Amino acid sequence: MLATSVAVVRKDGTVLFVNAALEDTRGISRRVMVGSHFPDSFLQPAHLCTALAGAGDRQFAALRYDAWLLRMGRDPLPVYVIVTPTEGPELVVELQPLEQQTRKDREERLAELAQANKELIRNLAHEIKNPLGGIRGAAQLLEMEMDSAELTEYTQVIIREADRLQSLVDRLLAPHRRPHVVGDVNIHEVCERVRSLILAEFPKGLCVVQDYDTSIPEFRGDGEQLNQAVLNVAHNACQALAERIAQGDACITFRTRVARQTTFGRQRYRLALELHVIDNGPGVPDSIKDRIFFPLVSGREGGSGLGLTLAQTFVGQHHGLIECDSEPGHTDFKILIPLP
Repeated sequence: MLATSVAVVRKDGTVLFVNAALEDTRGISRRVMVGSHFPDSFLQPAHLCTALAGAGDRQFAALRYDAWLLRMGRDPLPVYVIVTPTEGPELVVELQPLEQQTRKDREERLAELAQANKELIRNLAHEIKNPLGGIRGAAQLLEMEMDSAELTEYTQVIIREADRLQSLVDRLLAPHRRPHVVGDVNIHEVCERVRSLILAEFPKGLCVVQDYDTSIPEFRGDGEQLNQAVLNVAHNACQALAERIAQGDACITFRTRVARQTTFGRQRYRLALELHVIDNGPGVPDSIKDRIFFPLVSGREGGSGLGLTLAQTFVGQHHGLIECDSEPGHTDFKILIPLP
């Protein structure tokens, strides 16, 4: 019943058992594989032979390495191989697609970065906020002592810029100040609300496609936070689509699906919401692909670089994950949130 491909073999590589996942992965039935020489299932059989010999002699508790698994009628699959001895003479060989392992590593890295960003933003905002009040207050006192209108213009510049920075700081601190208000959330109501907002702002040249799985149940969460998270992602997409909107062929797709037996944030969930916000814009610039969720990183002129950071914070507060897959003509922001 495991989703991971598993084989039980003897020390000489003879297959005693394979699970259904390995049958599906290789495209070969269990009846054919049982009794065969398992190392021959790989592009370089010698590596597994060496691993089985070492594990059989109890030279190590478990051995891990990368390999290429041969498949019937398809290209070889890159896999992460884990060879583990049992209490008896049998050995267990577990195979994980390298994409899955890479995705797991990326998710863990994103979670760590999100936490680091959260602490950085909170501390930096507080450090800026205190002297900012002093600067603004000093400028106001200075203005009261001045008789020259020309010099007053300078103090007004200081006050305006201090207010602008104060507004930025407030936006940075907003997610941490606002209490988490939990209620029943219908993700399609969230999507429809965001759709109406972006169509009101971009009434011409933009098509919004609704591709919904209506069987997705309601879940407990903060509707306002999720509204803001989805709106930030969708609004970013609209701004990236500026040229296509002008041409009249811009498209954003809201797609909802149920992910079953999925793992993210180091936990496995029986059911999870999978929300995709897809656009046909130019894609995320390569120079910032790895940093798009960092605070103050923006791909457009004049952008604050806070929209995706806040979206990540709000999704994270629902024990979820947000990630991006982008290439020219297709950018897909995927939000995953556990379902009851």
